[in-house]
Amino acid sequence: MKAIILAAGEGNRMRPLTYTRPKVMLPIANRPIIEHLIIEAKEAGIKEFILVVGYHDEQVRAYFANGEKWSVNISYANQRRQLGTADAINMVEGMIDGNFLVMNGDIIVKQKDLKELVAAKRNTISVIKVTDSKGLGMIEVKESRATKIYEKVENPPSDLANTGVYLFTPDIFHAIAKTPTSPRGEYEITSSLQMLINEGIEVGCHQLSYWLDLSYPWHLLSANEVILSSMKPEIHGDVETNVSLNGNVSVGEGSKIRSGAYISGPVIIGKNCEIGPNCYIRPYTSIGDNCHVGASVEIKNSIIMNKAKVPHLNYVGDSIIGEGCNLGAGTKIANLRLDEKEIKVGDIGTGRRKLGAVLGDAVKTGINVSINTGTMIGNNAFIGPGATVTGVISPESRVF
Repeated sequence: MKAIILAAGEGNRMRPLTYTRPKVMLPIANRPIIEHLIIEAKEAGIKEFILVVGYHDEQVRAYFANGEKWSVNISYANQRRQLGTADAINMVEGMIDGNFLVMNGDIIVKQKDLKELVAAKRNTISVIKVTDSKGLGMIEVKESRATKIYEKVENPPSDLANTGVYLFTPDIFHAIAKTPTSPRGEYEITSSLQMLINEGIEVGCHQLSYWLDLSYPWHLLSANEVILSSMKPEIHGDVETNVSLNGNVSVGEGSKIRSGAYISGPVIIGKNCEIGPNCYIRPYTSIGDNCHVGASVEIKNSIIMNKAKVPHLNYVGDSIIGEGCNLGAGTKIANLRLDEKEIKVGDIGTGRRKLGAVLGDAVKTGINVSINTGTMIGNNAFIGPGATVTGVISPESRVF
């Protein structure tokens, strides 16, 4: 069986992180989202993958190549214009010769559920129970069959959400060929499935035990916590004397952990990093490759992407720091409102009491910069010395 992973979109709601990369390449525990998906599918017995790519497809192709590194076979189909999920699946019709799995590339699922799904013999949609249906497609189910699909409606008559994981027979391509555009101007696979249901063709329903939907940047922090919780410690770098490693801590090749560093796992540190001396790295932190975390720096529950520098007297909490960022001495990121209420980004509720900032790639701050809770800073922005920053800062901005 082949697995089709839909990886063509930018992911507008993940900005500023997706200005320079596709959403599926955003890192969780130092691996792209889509890599976690491939690993889980491989453990479920799937060895053949087709990645439907589009936006910045060169990054996906360069990273995964033919899949040899993962002992799987990966091929590619291009969706140059993102015209919907049905259009994306239609791209692979000539590459399919039997039943096949389809997964959105921006989710996290587990091998156990995938094993159960691939055993299905009919077109099947995977669902999961939710308490909040906002922004989700909902599925009405009767006797393990989907009877009605609701796309992002208020008060749907079901608590089962579409997870974006499907088992299809080749018959789905006949439905796709007849699928009209949706009100959003896209060819959506849920419309194709509803056509089958309306024609009296059974569409099965499979309930997942675990699912993470990654829509907004702060969802990456939640996923990072989950993935790091099951991480096994591996020390491949150089750890000096008087370093305290507590809990599960992984250190990549070529990295140096200098004296006085206190690291409380789970924490993962990539390759060729310089950590310390005398810094404090708290649980659920991922630090990418070629990063520098220096003296008197505290980092907590954050994702630090490749080549980022957090070198002097900084505090970073519940934040995402993009690739190649450089925080000036004394830069502090607030992660808790004084009234301790939910943090919003613009008018979007995050559901989090603690959330710092999200910095796009190559952001630079001067000395003694203060960044408020829920701040989004676009790539290549410069924040001048002593500035206080809040809200949404556009890419290429200069703030003084």
